[in-house]
Amino acid sequence: MTEEGFGSRLAAAIGEHGALCVGIDPHSYLLADWGLPDDASGARDFGLRVVDAAAGRAGVVKPQVAFFERFGSAGYHALEEVLEAARSAGLLVIADVKRGDVGTSVEAYGEAWLTRGSRLEADAMTISAFQGVGSLAGPIRLAAQEGKGLFVLAATSNPEATAIQHSIDRDSGRTVARVIIDDVSRENALIGDPIGPLGVVLGATIDLAGFGIDTTQAPIPAIPVLAPGFGHQGAKVEDARALFGSLADVLLVSESRGILSAGPDELEAAISTRANEVRAALV
Repeated sequence: MTEEGFGSRLAAAIGEHGALCVGIDPHSYLLADWGLPDDASGARDFGLRVVDAAAGRAGVVKPQVAFFERFGSAGYHALEEVLEAARSAGLLVIADVKRGDVGTSVEAYGEAWLTRGSRLEADAMTISAFQGVGSLAGPIRLAAQEGKGLFVLAATSNPEATAIQHSIDRDSGRTVARVIIDDVSRENALIGDPIGPLGVVLGATIDLAGFGIDTTQAPIPAIPVLAPGFGHQGAKVEDARALFGSLADVLLVSESRGILSAGPDELEAAISTRANEVRAALV
């Protein structure tokens, strides 16, 4: 195991720069607004500009891999350059890949995104536990060994997820979302770091209590929370602590379009302003 786990590095980044996580999402319309071509070269230039603007102003960036993947191998080459630039700039990188499988397949996903020296190396990845948190044993083990992190989808804001994530486990009476959080907490306890390397994705636009999630008592070890939904999707930064309660202690406020729509010339100012707002909201 590495000397410093992902949780400690995440806490240091939040302590230095605040809890803003800047998305790198080269949508077609944003590329057009930025005067960039809708191809791999445009996605590369877009990503590198976001990295340059975020460096020193935010601690974490989150490339949405799908917007690079749509350009095939050229898109992945562009993403590799963006990932390397972000790491070189001292930013923590969460690869938003949402992979999930079982056995050697999910292990291979973990090796791609979490192994040191990989062309796709990130500090953490988003991952799906549809087959159960136990199915993620390989990536969990790798994350602990490499000082990397996982953010497991637990309660998402898309309405199509409600039926599944609200479903009740017949043995425990807990919602599926709550089972995922409890299982993640148990895995973190086994690893033993003060802030676990395993986090969860919780949408900022949903009623967490309606998902059976307790926000009144902080888990031990602390669970990092990646919270999309702020800005363009409607959640207000000033409500972050009220929304997440005790889970806000290691919270990442994820925002992409609301910041990226500022355009390349105003991007640095937009990130600085948002980072200060997030810091004030979570004091």
